[in-house]
Amino acid sequence: MKKLSARRRHPLAALVVLLLALACTGGLYAAFAPAGKAQADESAQSLAIDEGKKLYAVGCASCHGTGGQGTTDGPSLVGVGAAAVDFQVGTGRMPAQQPGAQVPKKKVIYSQAEIDQLAAYIASLGAGPAVPSEDKYGPEGADIAKGGELFRTNCAQCHNFTGKGGALTHGKYAPSLEGVSPKHIYEAMQTGPQNMPSFPDTTLSEQNKKDIIAYLDAVNGDDTVDPGGLSLGGLGPVSEGLFGWIFGLGACIAVAVWVAARTAKAKKS
Repeated sequence: MKKLSARRRHPLAALVVLLLALACTGGLYAAFAPAGKAQADESAQSLAIDEGKKLYAVGCASCHGTGGQGTTDGPSLVGVGAAAVDFQVGTGRMPAQQPGAQVPKKKVIYSQAEIDQLAAYIASLGAGPAVPSEDKYGPEGADIAKGGELFRTNCAQCHNFTGKGGALTHGKYAPSLEGVSPKHIYEAMQTGPQNMPSFPDTTLSEQNKKDIIAYLDAVNGDDTVDPGGLSLGGLGPVSEGLFGWIFGLGACIAVAVWVAARTAKAKKS
């Protein structure tokens, strides 16, 4: 009996029981906690989609259709993705005030939470580009020189070589990129809003987009020094050519008139 009592009171027995209890607790947590978190995330996403659908019905359905299928007044939104919504609504372009060749940027009327809800609903209609995370458009690891090369190759034809914007045909225009947030520039390259072509990762990689954004931030930043003097708005060859034509040709005419007057005066004398 003494030996049996000693075994029951052995300190290792208590340690084994404690370890078993911890193992069981950890196993139960591992089995049920992730599922509970996933269920909570799914519920939050469903709630965002439901709220976004309500906002869509009030502010967007009249042009884009009750199910996002599009109408004669607005294109289909199926498959445009959350990034397109975040750009268009986040810059105030949508909802549009009136139809036209180009929808201009204006004051944003939705909060960011409402924009996220609208984006969640549109994303539920069909797969498309997602809203980028900050690490994709942040300055860390960006090559500004490479970004300038890529911008001049792919973007300067419309936006000017410093992103000042420019005119297109039939009342369309490439807007200025000065002051536009890096996230919206990234989303514009992803989705190709309005008259702009899209640049998916197969055309411009995530790193390429990051480099372009860093270049625009550098060339339009407050610390940038323009060694060329008068920049004429940075609008490129059109404004510079007009300046040269008016003042250069005017100077040539003035010199020609002066030479003719001097020659006539010399002949009379």
